[in-house]
Formats: sequence, C-alpha cells, structure tokens
Amino acid sequence: MKLSRFAAFSTSFVLAGALALTGASAASADQKAQGVDYVALGDSYSSGVGAGSYDGSSGNCKRSTKAYPALWAARSAPTSFAFAACSGARTGDVTGSQLTALSAATDLVSITVGGNDAGFADVMTTCVLQGESACINRVNQARAYVDSTLPGQLDSVYNGIRAKAPSARVVVLGYPRFYKIGGTCSVGLSEKSRTAINSAADYLNTATAKRAADHGYTFAGVASAFSGHEICTPAPWLHSLNWGNIGESYHPTATGQSGGYLPVMDSAA
Repeated sequence: MKLSRFAAFSTSFVLAGALALTGASAASADQKAQGVDYVALGDSYSSGVGAGSYDGSSGNCKRSTKAYPALWAARSAPTSFAFAACSGARTGDVTGSQLTALSAATDLVSITVGGNDAGFADVMTTCVLQGESACINRVNQARAYVDSTLPGQLDSVYNGIRAKAPSARVVVLGYPRFYKIGGTCSVGLSEKSRTAINSAADYLNTATAKRAADHGYTFAGVASAFSGHEICTPAPWLHSLNWGNIGESYHPTATGQSGGYLPVMDSAA
C-alpha cells in the first residue's frame, strides 16, 4: 500500500528519533505537525462561534482564535493552516465554497458538518418556544432527515474532500450532548425535551460516524469530553439560551473549545 504524504512524514519523523515512542512530552508531540499542511472546514462548531475573540476579517463566518482548529495550529505550528470553517455552514456550503482551501498538498483536514442540514437551529427554537409536544415532533423530523437525506449529503462532502486532497488524513468531529439529565436546571425545557435533544445529537453522531468510516475517515466523538460540562451542570462548556446573543446559544464556550474539542483533535490528528 502506498503511504500518504502525511504517513510518510510521520514515519520518517519517528525514524529520525525526534519523537520517543513512549513518554513523549507535549512539546515534542506538537513537533509532529511541522511539515503538515492543515485545513479546517465545517460549521460554527469548527469556526468557534460562542468562543469569542473573532477574526474581524472573517465577517459572518465568525472564526475565532479560540476555536479548536486555531488552537491546534497555534500550538502545533503546521507548515500551513487554512481556516475555512464558517458559521451556519451546511454540507452544500462546504462543497460549494470551502473545498477550494484544499489541494493535493493538504495533509490534514478537520470538519464538523451536518447539524445545520438536520435543522439544529430550528429544533432548538421549536423546543424553546413551543413546548414539549412540538419539541418532540420536531426532533423526530430531524431524525427522519438524518435517515433519509443527510447520508447522501455527507457523501458529497467526503467525496469532494478526497478528490481535492487525496492523501490527507481527515478527522470528522462530532457534536456534544447539550444537557445533563437530572442536572441543576430548575427552569426551561422539560427533562423529556432535554432527553430527546440529547438523543438526537447521538443519532446525528452515529450517522456521521458511519459515513466517515465508509470513506476511510476518522470520526472523533466529543460527547465523552464534554461529560460533566453540559448545560445544567455547575461548570458548563456550552452556552445555554442567551436572548442577548442568540447566535452563541447552544455553542461551546472558549473552555469548551480548549477543554472539549482540542484534546479530541489532538488524539485524532
């Protein structure tokens, strides 16, 4: 089997003795990224909505210097870093505009996508404003969409990535569960609604993981990383509903990016 450029680089790096196989320090581990061309694609969970510190030049895409791709690049010092993720992006936005950041030289790609296609924002709006029954119905509609339509849309994205960056390692990151069931929240959504929303996140992650695996990509779930830091815990890493800044609601905080997503990216990349 022909080694990818990323795999060949990693092998030569180890043979050169620059990284010990065991007990490697964080600093030496980061050195593996030198010589790697990294591209971050996807939606608001990758652009960093909710983390603050937005790059003004990114406009409505709201790319944050505290998002996991920017944090990983700042620490790991890849040869190049293209930050193409954009708030609100759907699969069609990725294939329509973000894939231009890729090339045959790309070694590493990360992406979160699919939540907007499945109607994440509308699900949460319905659940907050229309009550439990409407919430459950809207969640079920989203699950049906994940069954019927989303797999083909993800295939289009993953095929497009492979076509543009045939040798790249591709890390597909998932979404966290939003709520701690039986947690500290005393007002707001019912426990039944919260449970349905969490179940829908798991359902989306399972479908995404299947499509990623079928394309030979690495799926990196983050639910475990966020465990104990969901909404309705004493130290949440996700914004709850914020009427003053609706766009940041239900997105990771800066700590959610650095403490939740970044370690998962480290392990997968």
